[in-house]
Amino acid sequence: MSPRRRRVRRPLPPTPLCASTPPPSTPSVDIPKSEAPGHRPPPARRRLPLVADAAAEAEGEWNPLPLSSADLSLPLTLPTGQTFLWRRTSVSPLRFTAAVGPHLVSLSRLPDGRVAFLLHNESPTSSVPDAHAALCDYLNAAVPLAELWRQFAAADARFAEVAVGLGGGGARVLRQDPVECVFQFLCSSNNNIARIEKMVWKLAGYGERLGEVGGFVFHQFPTIDRLARVSEQELREAGFGYRAKYVVGTARELQVKPGGGEKWLASMRTRELPEVIEALCTLPGVGPKVAACVALFSLDQNHAVPVDTHVWKVATQYLMPELAGKSITTKLSVAVADAFVTKFGSYAGWAQNVLFIGQLSAQKLMVSEDSNGTTKSSKRKHRGNNVDT
Repeated sequence: MSPRRRRVRRPLPPTPLCASTPPPSTPSVDIPKSEAPGHRPPPARRRLPLVADAAAEAEGEWNPLPLSSADLSLPLTLPTGQTFLWRRTSVSPLRFTAAVGPHLVSLSRLPDGRVAFLLHNESPTSSVPDAHAALCDYLNAAVPLAELWRQFAAADARFAEVAVGLGGGGARVLRQDPVECVFQFLCSSNNNIARIEKMVWKLAGYGERLGEVGGFVFHQFPTIDRLARVSEQELREAGFGYRAKYVVGTARELQVKPGGGEKWLASMRTRELPEVIEALCTLPGVGPKVAACVALFSLDQNHAVPVDTHVWKVATQYLMPELAGKSITTKLSVAVADAFVTKFGSYAGWAQNVLFIGQLSAQKLMVSEDSNGTTKSSKRKHRGNNVDT
């Protein structure tokens, strides 16, 4: 049994920014009606080139998403430890590519500041409207990020300071497919970014091939049944080490869940966080930290706070100085998570994610976007690549 966690009441969800997909069952933020975002229908298909040259126009049609630069920063969201499947397929303009379900998409920014996507594999099973809806869900577009950041900054001076350093906004929490999220974080335990990405890319390769972009071959993430057919020896030979038995064991454990593993994981979106953490910790290789990551990044548990060394440092310096010098334990991790909820409320996990990024030093070079879709870089001190989970 895991330690008791603070229960957070779930009010009604906020007004969605993306009308083509239902909002997740998440706690809401009180926003003045005059500031609440309105519904938008799926955009009409039209050519929106990111750069004014014939090659860019010939590659396909760019479709806008209802997310401004304050709503979504690609470099603060996609390569910062929530997922390990996106690849940077262009530097100027900055562009990331991945499979979102059956849709192979690239994301970049339009000159007007909105994020747009390019669908690379349009087919009977992957259309622009379906990809639009899938991306709105994946990017948690229903959550009004700018308003959240204003509330967090008002509640905490440290957050306000970090927010300014990160450009004032755009670091979203994703709403990933739970199966995909579980297996990604099984690979993250006591590992570094480069090895995690290699392992996750290996797992993805067992899924259906969707296409090639920028020299990378992308696959739809495999089903639980497909992963259960992978041998532990095969994964060990691929460099998974002891994590190989956890991947195979979790796949087989999920296969026998009532209704199937996909349904069992999806049901966690409507449960209370302590129950979710306890249930996830029954899977091989899943401890409280990995469970909290999966809960936050895929199961609508927006107040889940994964406590690693980066978050511990923030907590002991700014929230709970009495813990300075102590080692991270399960009990103290729960206390830290509760302190975040007390400070930031029902979206504490989103605030923690920003503070985590403020501490993150996995990249020597942080690439950020400007309003024209070009890039600018700023050097950040390198302190190592390890991800403690």
